[in-house]
Amino acid sequence: MRGVASALLGVENEVNLLDMEASIEHLARGTPGGVDCMLVVVEPYYRAMETAGRIVPLAKELGIKRILGIANKVRDGEDARAIRDYCRSKGLELAVEIPFDDAVRAADRRGHALIDDAPDSATARAVGDLARQLS
Repeated sequence: MRGVASALLGVENEVNLLDMEASIEHLARGTPGGVDCMLVVVEPYYRAMETAGRIVPLAKELGIKRILGIANKVRDGEDARAIRDYCRSKGLELAVEIPFDDAVRAADRRGHALIDDAPDSATARAVGDLARQLS
């Protein structure tokens, strides 16, 4: 995986988005060398937040300067508050809150990409906001 990531990340003026598994293993092995920005997806569940809390210091140790949190599957104010508070306590800047959205499940059941199936859904809009922040 390190070789594939290195080959992809070595190209100038190109954006590559690698979806890594929710684990610290790839960080412990130094896989994401050369990364400009790491997005850490945080869901409103204890284990998900704890995983994010372990990822942030490892990413910093690897020299990743820009680490952003993405609150995912946010159902209500309590979920949002829990994620915001946790991220703040870990020094993780929260870039966007993506709501829990039945349109995601519906598109997936039909085998469609959300952007094609429901481009005006709350999730599609939130992801669009994130993309604009990163460009």
